[in-house]
Amino acid sequence: MKLGTERTRALLDHIGGPDRKLKGALIAGTNGKGSTGACLSAILRAAGHDVGFMPKPHLVSYTERIEVNGTPISEKDFVATLEGLMPSFEAVGSELGPPTEFEMLTVMAIAYLALRTDTLVCEVGLGGRLDATNAVDLGVAVITNVALDHQKYLGSTIGEIAREKAAIIKRGNRVATGCEGEALEIVEARAGTEVAPVWRLGREIRVSAESAGWDGHVLAVSGPGFEHRDLRLRLLGEFQPDNAALAVAAAHQIGDVSDEAVRNGLAATVWPGRLQVIAQHPRVILDGGHNPAAMVAAGAALRKLIGSERLVAVFAMLSERDPVLLLAALRTLRPDAVVFTEAASAHGHVISPQDLVAIYGDGARAVGSASVALEQAEELAGVVGNVLVCGSLYLVGEVLSLRG
Repeated sequence: MKLGTERTRALLDHIGGPDRKLKGALIAGTNGKGSTGACLSAILRAAGHDVGFMPKPHLVSYTERIEVNGTPISEKDFVATLEGLMPSFEAVGSELGPPTEFEMLTVMAIAYLALRTDTLVCEVGLGGRLDATNAVDLGVAVITNVALDHQKYLGSTIGEIAREKAAIIKRGNRVATGCEGEALEIVEARAGTEVAPVWRLGREIRVSAESAGWDGHVLAVSGPGFEHRDLRLRLLGEFQPDNAALAVAAAHQIGDVSDEAVRNGLAATVWPGRLQVIAQHPRVILDGGHNPAAMVAAGAALRKLIGSERLVAVFAMLSERDPVLLLAALRTLRPDAVVFTEAASAHGHVISPQDLVAIYGDGARAVGSASVALEQAEELAGVVGNVLVCGSLYLVGEVLSLRG
């Protein structure tokens, strides 16, 4: 990892600056970036745009990180795009040092999407200020929220992290944010410096929602110059209406969108691996929230849906995160049993299941294979219980490839 935008900008300029013809939104935040991006992309597609989407990370295939109108790039096109850009990577690399994997991916995605789309929705990778995606200015900046995550790189306080994320706001951008408290003050200050008007969730952007149980939500969203009622959103979790509201606001900031486009787009939105039900009897739910705030929010939403039904967690986590904090978040789900495991694709970057059991205690068990861990969890849950696979997107992706 080499944080910074200089090399990415140089690479984009070397291939003719394809990003400069694209409009759209750059989305940063601790949680909800992907869901917001998925909602926004679906709304823009329903409005008749050809939409490029750069979500991250992927769940099953690396190609998921480059999408055109909801369809990932083919492996053939991925290889061809990479090979076509190698001379530029080598030329710029000889002056500024070799580009990182993420920098190459960012440039590849933009080069590919600029030829096929008119609007781009780009999820920021790490933080904002020094993330490779911040070399791009799409006109709209969305900052979903700020919580503690990636402190090693972004800072140890909400204020420090908020400054990193607010740095995606560029001169004259239009801004939509769900930040609160100190983080909101920092976003507002950055926006003021950059003469960037801000729409704030709970102020300019208003949302109300009713739960439809396992069918998601019915919501109303309004803001400066727009109002939409009786919208259907299939994404589960009490936090998803906020993400959808930010997406609706960003769509209006990008350009004119009709009520029909908002309605059809939200109804069509899917976002795999986020409170996603993939099986019944027992019910198996996947959730990729991998920081304490995301896990607590998803857990609270799930408990509201299942009530006192039996819940067994299958859990894995990366070694870069604090196991004490994440396991404390896991406890808030009140699981009846926990099976700790690891994702094969993250081997060498995980905390071992045995170490997690030692920290967690309470009769938890350790299983080396994710597939076996899932089988054991299903047995523990019983046919009328629930299994939640959580803690790591690598684990969620592995289970999704096995059962999805």
